[in-house]
Amino acid sequence: MRHHLVVPFIVFASLLLAGELLFGASESRTRPAPPASAVDGLEPVFGPVMKLFNGTDLAGWNAYFGDGSRDAAKAWSVRDGILVCNGGPVGYLQTDLRFESFELVVEWRFDPELGAGNSGVLLRTTGEDTVWPRSIEAQLHSRNAGDIWNIGAFPMIADPARTKGRRTVKAHDTNEKPLGEWNRYRIRLDRDRLTLEINGLVQNEATGCQAVPGRIGLQSEGAAIEFRRVELRRDRSSPGRRARSRISAGGCACG
Repeated sequence: MRHHLVVPFIVFASLLLAGELLFGASESRTRPAPPASAVDGLEPVFGPVMKLFNGTDLAGWNAYFGDGSRDAAKAWSVRDGILVCNGGPVGYLQTDLRFESFELVVEWRFDPELGAGNSGVLLRTTGEDTVWPRSIEAQLHSRNAGDIWNIGAFPMIADPARTKGRRTVKAHDTNEKPLGEWNRYRIRLDRDRLTLEINGLVQNEATGCQAVPGRIGLQSEGAAIEFRRVELRRDRSSPGRRARSRISAGGCACG
């Protein structure tokens, strides 16, 4: 009698195991992959600072405007070491080089005499030049810095509770400084993970970002804006060279 009970139990257990393997494999194909840093629990190792803006001229940059013009001087100039955008025509200044994983520091301000304005930092820009190109935008609109805008259906996963259409609103109230004072954006794209930090506060994050080399752009969007620091550090990590350090307020992820 004992043998008659054991055999059906073995068969039943085998069927349960087979079902778990089958449905588990199906679920793993549909479940979004976790962010890279969540998988290995480690932080990237960044290389030396690369000054994208040299404080003198527009070397290393090219422009595109909605009217088809590529004359950067229409909207962009350098004055006393500051990169100045007069806001028109609408378009963007973009790097000649393409970058995939990096930490980018951008310092900006609006002129209090001219009032609040709008701009943005375009990340992983790909495809043909147009207004606006396929990319992730780190918003610079006054009082909205830290918002994420998805341009051209760029593959990414943002917090659904804060996302409406293409916009993902920042997680906290604005922490921008008064007009005329310098603000600091620290933007990290670590493989598929995006982090936006404004003046030392993480305001937004996204995962599942398509890891593709792209240009970095600064928008000319109808308002005057100034930039004094545009610096980048490439992710130099390899599978065996990722540091356990976290982002510090001083801007260094040291391995």
